Amino acid sequence: MREIPMLSRRAFVAGSAAAAGAVALAPQARASSREYTGPKVIIIRFGGGVRRSETIDPAKTWSPYFLNEIVPRGVLYPQMTIDQFSNATTSHGEGTLYILTGKYHQYRDIEEKFLASRFEAPVPTVFEYFRKAYAVPEHQALIVNGEDRTDEEFYTFSNHHLFGVNYRSAVLSLFRYKTFLLRRMLADNTLPEDARAEKTKLLASMEALDYRAEKEAGQPPAIEAFWEAWRADYGDSGLKNPRGDRLLTELALRAMRTLRPRLMMVNYNDPDYVHWGNPSHYFRGIQIIDEGIRQIVSLADADAFYRKDTVFVIVPDCGRDTRRGLAVPFQHHFGTQSAHEIFAHFMGPGIARGGIVDQAVDQTSIAATIGRIMGFDTPHVESDPLAGIFA
Repeated sequence: MREIPMLSRRAFVAGSAAAAGAVALAPQARASSREYTGPKVIIIRFGGGVRRSETIDPAKTWSPYFLNEIVPRGVLYPQMTIDQFSNATTSHGEGTLYILTGKYHQYRDIEEKFLASRFEAPVPTVFEYFRKAYAVPEHQALIVNGEDRTDEEFYTFSNHHLFGVNYRSAVLSLFRYKTFLLRRMLADNTLPEDARAEKTKLLASMEALDYRAEKEAGQPPAIEAFWEAWRADYGDSGLKNPRGDRLLTELALRAMRTLRPRLMMVNYNDPDYVHWGNPSHYFRGIQIIDEGIRQIVSLADADAFYRKDTVFVIVPDCGRDTRRGLAVPFQHHFGTQSAHEIFAHFMGPGIARGGIVDQAVDQTSIAATIGRIMGFDTPHVESDPLAGIFA
């Protein structure tokens, strides 16, 4: 199969003030009346940065379920890369936005903080394209985020003047649960004044992080109901619920049962704990993601709402270096070749089974391919949809 030709990349130059102005001047959303009847799509970020050798190499894999049970059910692109000629950064926030927008961009933290990744996309995300094209409520266009990457809470919408906040996705995360919990606690008239002042200050500081969106009294009603049930099961302490990527799996499973998302992205990240210096954290993180994939796919296979009507997209945010002599093994910040080497897998209705397209393809093609599957245009992406994917 021939390689898809790339569209020309266009440089984007704009200051943060201009970007903020684009959001402020965005027109009111025009609610689409077009019902969505296509397949559900679940994007799984095989995240925290993983190498091909520990994931899709049969001799070395730490993800046996994904490799042996899932890969034969769809099409694998083992030679997907993050472009090495556009100064694309091999890290988690950037990789996530490359997946969501289909465009490379030299992101900078909005406050120029060292190692921070508070980014604003200049072009729409797949969630914005989706919700502008179809009458889909916010809670059915859903991102499931981890507790350790607060910056990623705000990748829900771009600064593009024709899209933006009116078409954003909803988020499930401990950050969102904590803001819900604080509002519930502050609504209790019996709360002591000193505790009220402390919690009011904390809530204000958390709300201030979402500076691009207007302050709201809470989250969408369906999400509020989700958190009410979560609180009933796990309480207020945070000591009883799962943590790390196991938490993301639990949130995703509950969302599928109750919120019924039609487009959902699960941003796994446990392999990145290798930065603590122990290689076992990396291998164990891959195993935890593998188990999460098993649970999510199993639910989709068993649930009438998702069964035979769900396309899975599994793709890493970035790869990792192979220089094991570093003090912290398996880095990804140095832009080495293996940090640019990832893979992608698609499976579901209309997708070929047992296919391997062993040609070079680009991470930015993910967004265009999702648009093709779900039936919406993606005019700002840099690559065409992947070839060889459809049965």
